[in-house]
Amino acid sequence: MAEATATFKDIPELFEVDLGESLIARTESLSTFRELGPPDLCHVVKSTGKAGQRDLGSYHYVSGVDASSSASLAAYINSLTYAIEDSNAWFSKTPVWKVRNGCYCCFNAFSRVDFRVDVKIPGGVNAYVVDLRGERHEATPDMWQETYVSALLRSILYSDDPTHSLDAYRKLDPITTLESELRFLTAAEALFLKGWQVGSDPEIQVASVTTNHLTAGLLKYFGASGRYQQVANLFEKIAVREPEVNSLLARAYLGMNEEVKALQIMSTALRGAPGPASYTLLHTQCDFLREKGRSDWALKLARQAVNAAPSEFVTWEKLTEVYIELGMFESALLTLNSCPMFTFNGRDAHRQLTPSRVHLPFHRSIGEILPERVKTEDDEADPALQRLPAPGLRGTWARAYALLTRLVAQIGWDELLKTRSAVFVMEEEYRMQKAHGDINGHGRTGSTEGTTLAEGEEDNASTRGMVSPGVLSTSESPSSVTGPEVNGNGNANESQIGIPTIRISTESDIEKETDAASTAADSLEKPEQAAAATAGEDEDDSNVIDRDGKKGKEPASPTTQEPFSFSNKRLCERWLDNLFMVLYEDLRVWTIFRAEVAHFKTQHVAYRKTGLEWEILGDLGTRLHHKEEAKEAYQRCLDTPRYSVKPWTKLMEMYSDEGDIQRSIQTAIRVAAYQYAEYTEMTFPTQIAQCFFKLGSVHGHTKISYTLLSMGLPDPILKIMDSFLQYGKTFKVEGYDF
Repeated sequence: MAEATATFKDIPELFEVDLGESLIARTESLSTFRELGPPDLCHVVKSTGKAGQRDLGSYHYVSGVDASSSASLAAYINSLTYAIEDSNAWFSKTPVWKVRNGCYCCFNAFSRVDFRVDVKIPGGVNAYVVDLRGERHEATPDMWQETYVSALLRSILYSDDPTHSLDAYRKLDPITTLESELRFLTAAEALFLKGWQVGSDPEIQVASVTTNHLTAGLLKYFGASGRYQQVANLFEKIAVREPEVNSLLARAYLGMNEEVKALQIMSTALRGAPGPASYTLLHTQCDFLREKGRSDWALKLARQAVNAAPSEFVTWEKLTEVYIELGMFESALLTLNSCPMFTFNGRDAHRQLTPSRVHLPFHRSIGEILPERVKTEDDEADPALQRLPAPGLRGTWARAYALLTRLVAQIGWDELLKTRSAVFVMEEEYRMQKAHGDINGHGRTGSTEGTTLAEGEEDNASTRGMVSPGVLSTSESPSSVTGPEVNGNGNANESQIGIPTIRISTESDIEKETDAASTAADSLEKPEQAAAATAGEDEDDSNVIDRDGKKGKEPASPTTQEPFSFSNKRLCERWLDNLFMVLYEDLRVWTIFRAEVAHFKTQHVAYRKTGLEWEILGDLGTRLHHKEEAKEAYQRCLDTPRYSVKPWTKLMEMYSDEGDIQRSIQTAIRVAAYQYAEYTEMTFPTQIAQCFFKLGSVHGHTKISYTLLSMGLPDPILKIMDSFLQYGKTFKVEGYDF
């Protein structure tokens, strides 16, 4: 087929059905980009120049290309002209395809416009801007600087994001020399105070000068390599104009082990603040104290942070963490219940088109060590494992669930249920209170947390209990473990206590779930008053907060008249109740799995699972803080011919944490192979680089280099692995000189 020779040799591409459809789709999607924008789009038109031969349009996604000028983007398109496949013979009758023109699209996250560079070969270069309405404008130098920083931030922050995978997505090194790094710092300094315009992580409600994608990108790039000096210099300049940046400056100095200087900066900033201290500064000092084993001192700072930013999830999260560390589990659960939850917004993405054909070339040099990319029985799993809801949690929901798993890992399921029943209204209490209220004609006066339900309405999600300790215990055998259909009285009732809202089937389901849950979260106490109440609850346990956020002493009449009053308890938020059910499902499956493993060991029989099942169980063990069991599951996954990078990546991180150079490198080689198979041709910042630099800071890069040489790797693979050490040498990462 003549079109077969129209492909690039080592570059992935998607061929269009209609010429230019990818550019039209991108223009139509511009108004949906909320934050950093999607990866860059490179569209080319190929032609044979012969009459009657239809031109072909193809495109691929790319990050890491220098977007500082139209010339640098045009140079990338020009480089593609040399990548087109040869027809293999000069006398071949197949037509010779050439790149006739190209268009490079790069989103400017600051000004919310799309930069386009049209290149005609041979011919000229035309650069222009397309706004959210699809109208063209002239590009200005300031806009070019914004586009350059936007492209770098996408490349850094999306470098190893598994949720941001695309077909034909090529990732190149964003910064390769010290000069280009200096240019990045200069541009970041110029745009620093506008950083809030590019948005922030989904756990942050309001982007600020210190919490946004620009500061996250800077801290990731310099923090992952332990080179905080460069970014500290930048923060020092900015802190003169913006005192809030002292929190970032202190973090940088702590990263450099300059603790005395960091403490001086924090102390001066806290004393010199004209108003209430920023929560980011309080959190920096709080984390420092926790690392030093003084969580009791950190508690006061965490409370102050909640009062400083009561509408932010991260302040309540930090306070919950400190309570857990101090063993104040009731307070931890109450604080977790008060967390403001936000609807999760995923990464900006292109509208997916159906291509006429797909060209995904295979990198032979390193890809040969990978298993075949074909679906086998090892890609199948028990439906009970695949239906686990926890992997579908995102944003604040995932972070809140992580706190819940920390709690259960520390005190156990039975104790967690007791704590839960001590602080929240249980279903049985609710029914008794309602019954007595009806008898006395008082309705629901027993609950000081308000009349949020209509008369006669059942709100099982907000009021149901998680039953007695008999529901699930880690000591139970799998045969005695029941399903989720157990209600507050221990009776089977699937319709009431199944998992009604949290699903992982499709992304749209997740959106519906988070919308519903955020509606429930809207009924939280008013943040300012709730913050004050939670922060001061140890001083005055008799103070309560109702559903409207009004604070006061608990009413005397219900307690004196109603023997079943629960006015000293709160309603468990619907979203937290759902997370308890998610945790129950995780623990139920984990308990059955561990019981089966123990049974098979005593019978001296091999315990068999598919590759996907071992991977899911590894993830489950990681979520529930069973590190050794999770590691074993990932290792068992490697014994199967399943095509998946996740177990290799997880084991690489575990081995590097343990300082195991040999195993870290062995797993890193596989991770690199998977990366190159997915067209990730970048060295840093990647998980492999972070693994190498973590080992290098302890053992030195020379030892890693000798270990690599001793493995007798093929030259192409050795060259790829050595590139991480070469990066360390170029940028003087700790350990490069020993």
